[in-house]
Amino acid sequence: MRVAVFTGSQSGPPSHRSAVAEFAAGLARAGVGIVYGGGRAGLMGVVADAALAAGGHVVGVIPQHLVDDELAHPGLPQLEVVGSMHERKARMAELADAFVALPGAAGTLEELFEAWTWGMLGLHAKPAVLVDVDGFWQPLLAQLRRMVDDGYLDRRRLDALGVVDEVDQLLAFVERYEHPARKWAPTPP
Repeated sequence: MRVAVFTGSQSGPPSHRSAVAEFAAGLARAGVGIVYGGGRAGLMGVVADAALAAGGHVVGVIPQHLVDDELAHPGLPQLEVVGSMHERKARMAELADAFVALPGAAGTLEELFEAWTWGMLGLHAKPAVLVDVDGFWQPLLAQLRRMVDDGYLDRRRLDALGVVDEVDQLLAFVERYEHPARKWAPTPP
């Protein structure tokens, strides 16, 4: 199994760095490969370094403009350079069996929401999961519940979004995951 990991290019607080390192090392110890954005900075670098140190397999997918900015992780055994951010996300989705969001900012949210939405639209049937380090995702989950309450988001879609604290919970969620039916289905003639 391989998971796409979305996380920040900033380091965040020390508690996040240590939790992210432990999570990435736990994935490696469980034999779960990681696909991520290929960067060396922030939590992205922490994920790669911790997984590699624990003997894990890490694949980086990075657009050329970020390589040109010298942001590519120099120690990856596999780094795929693509032409754009769009290509990066598509390639990560191809390589992954599940999507995991660790703490991050706008880019992390954008990647998670796109992967989750692709699943709603039937473009894949892969789980999307939030790793809730220090309650980081609780305000977002409150907003998503509001979207359900106001009729913008189907409860089944929110229930299909995993929320875990550790690797064992992630693996259990992925193992029992049942993808909900497509949001939009063709109308029978």
